[in-house]
This record gives sequence, structure tokens and C-alpha cells, in this order.
Amino acid sequence: MQIRGAIFDWDGVVIDSSRHHEESWERLAREEGLPLPEGHFKRGFGMKNEVIIPEQLHWTTDPGEIQRLSLRKEALYREVVGAWGIEPLPGVSALLADLAAVRIPAVIGSSTHRENIETALDLLGFRHRFAAIVTAEDVQRGKPDPEVFLKAAQRIGRLPPECVVFEDALVGIEAARAAGMRVIAVATTNPIDLLLHADLAVETLEAVTATRLATL
Repeated sequence: MQIRGAIFDWDGVVIDSSRHHEESWERLAREEGLPLPEGHFKRGFGMKNEVIIPEQLHWTTDPGEIQRLSLRKEALYREVVGAWGIEPLPGVSALLADLAAVRIPAVIGSSTHRENIETALDLLGFRHRFAAIVTAEDVQRGKPDPEVFLKAAQRIGRLPPECVVFEDALVGIEAARAAGMRVIAVATTNPIDLLLHADLAVETLEAVTATRLATL
């Protein structure tokens, strides 16, 4: 089936925000006097905070406390972005322009909080490139559940088999597969040899064009 919609994960696909997020977790841990288990960041990457805090960090299972910590972590992240700046990953700008030229709508489908994405979209000048945004606030279940991608397809009026997902996280690739979509994996967070179960694995989005999507 022809590709008629493009769904982009955000962190690690459109922007490389890993060091910003890792710094915000470290700042939160220092503020709260809480431990950070070794390797926590890699294990939790792509998951919602509501999963990371109780299941990866084992900080608390109290819903109110999870919410408080989650919101504070995201506020710290925006502070870091404001101080350090943010740039698009290689190939992103050209690919978004290429998709627009052939009228394939692009939509964001991410576990990231909406305010984080809105902040970065304005800094990058990318707001006009996306037809819709689906974020952590729009779903009940985080990746690897396919809910975020299925909702993203609905927002642009496309069937799941008509969509391709751009992902870097292993849980995101799993979610795209569960949604019945094709997936292009970007080796931002994981080495490319761990991404070979995607339809296409690339080092950067410089290797992807709208024409190449037709070969998936």
C-alpha cells in the first residue's frame, strides 16, 4: 500500500535531546535527593514518565507523587533546552520539505509532553511542517503500546498501513509494528545493528527521501 502519511517520533528523530533529558533527570534527582540506577536513561528512553518513575527508577508508586515528579522533570528539561539550545538532526529539514512537496502530511507521535514539543517547534521554526501533534497528554498507554501512532494516523485521516513511522527507540519500533505501520529506524539512540527488524534502518535521515518511501 502506498505511503500517504509520515509519523515522526520526536526525541532522537527530529531533535537529539538525549543529553538535555538526561541532564533534567540528574537535576531532578539532586533536587529530590533520590538515586539514579546505573543505565536508567537507556532503559527508559521512549517511555512515558509515568512508567519510568515507578518501574525504571523505583522512586514511588503514588500517583500524585509520580505526577509531581514528572511535571518537575519536564520543567527542568525546558530550562536546559532554553540554556543549551536545540538543533534538528541531520536530514530532518530536507525530509520535511520533501514530504510537503509531494503532499504527504507529517504528524508528530511522541511520548514527550506537549509543552516540550511546542517549545522546540518554535525554536526550530518547524511548526508549519506538521499537520498535527499527538503527545503524552493524548494517550492512556505509552509505547510499546501502539495508541500514540494510531491516534496520529487518525489525526491526518490515514489508515495504519498507509503510514510510515520514523523512530529511534526500540519500544517505538515495537509500537509501530503493533500499529500495523511500516517503520524507518534512525540510529540516534541505538546502534544500527539493533534496528534491523525495522523496514529500513539508517544512520541519519539524510538517507531518506519521499521517493525512497515508495520502495518500502
